[in-house]
Amino acid sequence: MSSFLDTNSERALILAPQGRDASVAAGILREGGLIAEICSDLQKLTQEINEGAGLAVLTDSVIRNADIRGLSAWINSQPPWSDFPFIRLTQRGAGLEHNPAASREMAALGNLVFLERPFHPTTFVSIVRTALRGRLRQYEARARLEALHASEAQARSAGDALRRLNENLEARVEERTAELAAANRQLVAQIEERQWVESTLQQLQRLEAIGQLTSGIAHDFNNLLTVVLGNIGFLEKANSISNDSKLRQRLFHMRLATERGAKLTSQLLAFSRRQRLQPKPFDVNKSLENIKDLLPSALGGGITIKTQFRPGIWPALADPTQIELIVLNLVINARDAMANEGTITIETSNAKVGPPERPEEPAAGDYVVIGVDDTGSGMTTEVLAKVFEPFFTTKEIGKGSGLGLSQVLGFAKQSGGGIRIKTRVGEGTSVKVYLPYAAEKSVLEGSALVTDPTHIERRSAVILLVDDDNAVREVTAAILEETGHVVLKVGSGGAALDLLDQHTKVDLVLLDFAMPGMSGVEVARQIQQRVPGLPILFVTGYADKAALGDVAQEGLIKKPFLDDELTTKVSAALMKDAPRFSDKIVVPLRR
Repeated sequence: MSSFLDTNSERALILAPQGRDASVAAGILREGGLIAEICSDLQKLTQEINEGAGLAVLTDSVIRNADIRGLSAWINSQPPWSDFPFIRLTQRGAGLEHNPAASREMAALGNLVFLERPFHPTTFVSIVRTALRGRLRQYEARARLEALHASEAQARSAGDALRRLNENLEARVEERTAELAAANRQLVAQIEERQWVESTLQQLQRLEAIGQLTSGIAHDFNNLLTVVLGNIGFLEKANSISNDSKLRQRLFHMRLATERGAKLTSQLLAFSRRQRLQPKPFDVNKSLENIKDLLPSALGGGITIKTQFRPGIWPALADPTQIELIVLNLVINARDAMANEGTITIETSNAKVGPPERPEEPAAGDYVVIGVDDTGSGMTTEVLAKVFEPFFTTKEIGKGSGLGLSQVLGFAKQSGGGIRIKTRVGEGTSVKVYLPYAAEKSVLEGSALVTDPTHIERRSAVILLVDDDNAVREVTAAILEETGHVVLKVGSGGAALDLLDQHTKVDLVLLDFAMPGMSGVEVARQIQQRVPGLPILFVTGYADKAALGDVAQEGLIKKPFLDDELTTKVSAALMKDAPRFSDKIVVPLRR
């Protein structure tokens, strides 16, 4: 038991003057490992309780025939921490529901438990142990109160001593107090900084683990989508002969769902920051219209959403797959600032801005602007100064990661734009994301050079296909063979190098980036050493920004294959006179 208790404090006192009730009850408790003492009368019981006990066991006759005023007086005089437990052994049918006197006895004794006879010894021991456990908790509360009072007394004593010392040495004490306070502030600051660093490190480790898991899942899922989407293409071509309208409609829905899955995996990779951005011109108004209907379910019924998509918005030059994530981050921040009640306005506009005044603002130039305004609580100057710091948040613990605005800023800056925030405490906040403006002329020229397959001459070639996934390898080979190419299929980097040694006539290598054993990068280096100048295209469902940083966009084909990307890029790589691609077909790799 607890160290602050003596043996008396754990006793079970038994008052049962008639028959063998007292000795039987004491024997049961002692066999159960408890301390039991028998009292001869009510006066003796009250005396023993005063000396210390854990609980008392009484029989019907004690309460019914004795004067309990002395015991009641002791019960009523208990200190605030005490609620002494009593267990009354009653005859069958003598409980509260049949015995009005039992209610009066409960009012007199307070913490009273009725146990009808006959009872099992285990039941009796269990009830006594439960009552004793409650009493021990009361003793613990007493000890804490006594310790608190002692601490208060010690504090008062120390205060008195300090006041007495102040009378004689006030100046010296003030000087020493100031030194201690400064040292304490410095220590607190160091502790807080260490805690912040440790918390940040843990967040980064968790994010890294989530990123690795997410990218691995996305890679495997993209392989599955490649097989599904490739076979859908084959079925569509087969159906073009029979022209079954119902089958064509079903295939269309299958393709739509599969491409949606590809978009979801792209967003997963973007969240884990393992996908490099692919900026291209896009219509901001159209992108926001596509996600507008998804926002109410994320905000709750008390939030009103307004949109102001102005006509004549310039095309923006950024990665359109990230817009949904960026706007959702801003809208959720706005919702939290309004306590689930208010108005959020999403708007678009064109803007010409001057030189930046803050690091997060865009450089001077023309931009397409996405604005999210709220009628929430606004931000103080202190909060605004830290709002872009990773992991900084004003939300409760567990309600936010503090990464929302830092992700938005990272996307805007990486895209060549920036962010401006206007806020006022009690009135709301306006966040504007500036994306670079894409001139229409450059858009048209880029589309004609890169995406129009009519500008690319197609010719038959021998292609070495390397992919560890058998299903993906078969689908990819089938697509290429339909366009007239001869495909040599292998499932590993080592097999590819062996086959390349045997077949000197290989026009192009189509290489999976992520493979067990020898990775795509290692295989490509070996190929460059053996056959310098041989074109290499990477195929990947895992677009790691760092690992693929030196690979040109036209040297990379992402899984699943959308539209004619596979055949178009293969044909472009096989062109003998292709000034746009000639310096990038043999992919430069880090050494």
